[in-house]
Amino acid sequence: MPEVIFPGPDGRIEGRYHPAKEKGSPVALLLHPHPQLGGTMNNQIVYKLYYTFANRGFAVLRFNFRGVGRSQGSFDYGQGELSDAAAALDWLQANNADSRKCWIAGVSFGCWIGMQLLMRRPEIDGFISIAPMANRFDFSFLAPCPSSGLFVHGDEDRVAPVAEVMPIIEKVKTQKGIKIEHAIIEGANHFFENRVDELIETVETYLDRRLGVSSAAA
Repeated sequence: MPEVIFPGPDGRIEGRYHPAKEKGSPVALLLHPHPQLGGTMNNQIVYKLYYTFANRGFAVLRFNFRGVGRSQGSFDYGQGELSDAAAALDWLQANNADSRKCWIAGVSFGCWIGMQLLMRRPEIDGFISIAPMANRFDFSFLAPCPSSGLFVHGDEDRVAPVAEVMPIIEKVKTQKGIKIEHAIIEGANHFFENRVDELIETVETYLDRRLGVSSAAA
């Protein structure tokens, strides 16, 4: 799990990178929760997602948005963080020039940033959005959504209640051949306290189905 430092739009960005074992393997970029609410790349869900992708042969990068950890800069209310994510994806792709598949996964605030990046980067093939705050951030830019993916919510989420979020996501238009799926984790709050294992199992099942292969040994 090598530590990496790479240039971002507002100074250096700190990350953790898991290289793929095979040339041409897919890549995955992970985005953490809100920087001003304690979100970092070491968030438990982000950490477990990191190995979920790594165990399936991906080259994986998770990183700290500007102003978090050793990443330089300061919080920029989403605009700068989107630039950080674009720089991180550039770095990941530059180090995996032979890769033909790209995924993005975000948690809470990271979902909002990730889905905006998805709209700007046509090479992204799939997404995982966990606890998206569609009641607090505008997701109307997904019109239509260019890639298939999975939204996951907790049914006891008080930050972004399912009743408020689902109607917004269900309105997202899709192109032909694009499928957006939803999963609800019973008993889970916004942070999936005591339900992280169920969350990861749901993501693993979805990934394995999409990839058409079983998980490999780490």
